[in-house]
Amino acid sequence: MVCLAQGAGDAEDAREDKLMCLAVPMKIAEIAAGTAICEVDGVRREASLMMLEEAAVGDYVLIHAGFALEKIDPFEAQKTLDLFREVLNAGGGPAF
Repeated sequence: MVCLAQGAGDAEDAREDKLMCLAVPMKIAEIAAGTAICEVDGVRREASLMMLEEAAVGDYVLIHAGFALEKIDPFEAQKTLDLFREVLNAGGGPAF
């Protein structure tokens, strides 16, 4: 999960009411027993597939809170990842 602070408030403001959490597009690398190993930019995470009817190795899925929520088009996944990278490179990194 990626959490980004909105606005120019301090860290406390970001935690209170300006935090936005996003699902992250990831590519399924492996599947075993209803769990996918997904990866993006060399980062690998486990995700439950219980919310999807069909998923296959090579599919892009949106990951949030340890669950694959839906399959997405590879082109849309790449556009979203590019936007995330742009925000992070501009200093809008995760706020915890």
